[in-house]
Amino acid sequence: MNTASVVMAMDAGTTGIRAILFDRAGAVVAQASQEFTQIYPKPGWVEHDPVDIWNTQLTVAHKVLDIAGVGAEQVAAIGITNQRETTVVWDRHTGHPVHNAIVWQDRRTAGRCDELKAKGLTDHVRRTTGLVVDAYFSGTKIGWILDAVPGARERAAAGDLLFGTVDSWLIWNLTGGAGSSTAVHVTDYSNASRTMLFDINRLDWDPVMLAELDIPRAMLPQVRPTSEVYGHTDESVFFGVRIPVAAAVGDQHGALFGQTCFEPGMVKSTYGTGASLLMNTGDAPVFSEKGLLTTVAWGLDGQVQYALEGLIFVSAATIQWLRDELKIVYDSADTEYAALRVPDTAGVYFVPAFVGLAAPYWDPYARGGILGLSFGVNRNHIIRAALEAIAYQIRDLTDAMATDSGIPLVEVKVDGGASKNNFLMQFQADLLGVPALRPTVTESSARGAAFLAGLAVGFWADRAELAQTFRLERRFEPAMKQADADRLHAGWLRAVERVRDWEEH
Repeated sequence: MNTASVVMAMDAGTTGIRAILFDRAGAVVAQASQEFTQIYPKPGWVEHDPVDIWNTQLTVAHKVLDIAGVGAEQVAAIGITNQRETTVVWDRHTGHPVHNAIVWQDRRTAGRCDELKAKGLTDHVRRTTGLVVDAYFSGTKIGWILDAVPGARERAAAGDLLFGTVDSWLIWNLTGGAGSSTAVHVTDYSNASRTMLFDINRLDWDPVMLAELDIPRAMLPQVRPTSEVYGHTDESVFFGVRIPVAAAVGDQHGALFGQTCFEPGMVKSTYGTGASLLMNTGDAPVFSEKGLLTTVAWGLDGQVQYALEGLIFVSAATIQWLRDELKIVYDSADTEYAALRVPDTAGVYFVPAFVGLAAPYWDPYARGGILGLSFGVNRNHIIRAALEAIAYQIRDLTDAMATDSGIPLVEVKVDGGASKNNFLMQFQADLLGVPALRPTVTESSARGAAFLAGLAVGFWADRAELAQTFRLERRFEPAMKQADADRLHAGWLRAVERVRDWEEH
């Protein structure tokens, strides 16, 4: 008899890693989290230690079982959701990474991307991979590692090195790692579609980009459906219990699924380190003319669904910067109180282009700025401007998405850590002119991973059952006149123009 009572989501984020247990109602049973070290070797460079990611994920997985008082044998399956694009290259024989992981935020390959654009590859990349040519994606990061690490190109050509995004790295280690006959080297359609190497039309690696970046196909993971049993945890991981590893999904795609946005036209907005606005476009890709990304949402039940994505590099990470670097915030929860202490920003705009600007601008040379300062501006105005910037960036994306898709925005489902900020969610609804719906479970990426894993092992029957689990915690109705919202947004657009193409290149 199957005694499984929960599904575990492993949520390997950019600054913190979590493990969350979900029950059959889709509710959180318990969660454990831990931050890990961010490495900044040079301005614009961001790295992680892959071994640190693995060890931290394992630690919180054991911790959440202890918190819940649940044995590993009660876990029906594990689903993984992860920061996307972050690039790990490791030795298949030793399991040791050959270099730190290069994080999605990292800009070191911006020059290589300029070369690809100059060679006329922009349209090929857009039509084949659904992406824009940018250092954000994995392809040029792999190329950089192979060039920078002595002997790496030769080892990769010989089949001794493996590439993976964080999901691949975790699955490989969970299923046994180096020296194990059961270790699997896989990724899913959603993560593969973020590498700038994957043809989202044919659902296979693109030989043109592999040749252009001189990346051996042998080092790439096998691309599998998002919801499928890839393998089982090695006996060393959970005290002899072998749990099915049954889903991998990029964090934003996981949030779309976790928010039960199963039908074309449904939209979710996730407010994490960065932010992401996704619209389900159904079983056919919609290619953007406005700087949005076309991506595989998930592969499930023998089919793939696509999405349009507007991407923001820096969202809630701005608040972390105010806390850790400027030290004008003690806790992220303080920001709502500070923002409400003043009626407006006194004309201040905060453009958080710390690592350039993503959609719809795609300007790697933009840099952050606080504009419109006058002597009356204080700490509260700066904090409010930082929160408003998160909402302005989402407005940029919704405007572009409505143009590309031809589908008007009706409502937006919100999630992620910063969605708990009531000031921000109200300002977002005001700026968009549509309701913002916050569910009771805002950990949507993890929930999506759990749902997808549970479907693979029959823990849940189908998407119709999952749709019944959505519970609304609060609905934010727009309360601002559209003319006022448009005026404020126009000021934001002026501020953005001031910080564009700032860094010399």
